[in-house]
Amino acid sequence: MSTIKANTLLHSDGSTTTQPSIPALDKRMAKAWVNFVENTVVINDSYNVSSVTDNSTGVFTVNFAVNMSSANYVALGTPYHHGGVAASGMLSIANIPTTSSVQFYRANGVDGANYEITNGTDSILVFGN
Repeated sequence: MSTIKANTLLHSDGSTTTQPSIPALDKRMAKAWVNFVENTVVINDSYNVSSVTDNSTGVFTVNFAVNMSSANYVALGTPYHHGGVAASGMLSIANIPTTSSVQFYRANGVDGANYEITNGTDSILVFGN
């Protein structure tokens, strides 16, 4: 694979060009995501996530490796249970997001209580600037 490094890109006639489309800078691409095991907080795979903190039962903070440009991003979460147990409950944002992290909690779909599942995995996806 080759690498091209340049401070300025110009047309062949010397006029300036528009900035090239770089997928990682595109708002349509995820800025961060993580899949982790709840009770052990082991990260299975991730992008732009430095760590996940287990704050209390069912409450997790996803810490970004590179901060978001603002706290006005979209963060979504999906719970999953292993061992043939059907997924239940939901992941919701627990606090106001910051540029460096977002906090989620897993709530029971019946009574809204926070809970964790042994070897249950959660996935968090973040879009924004």
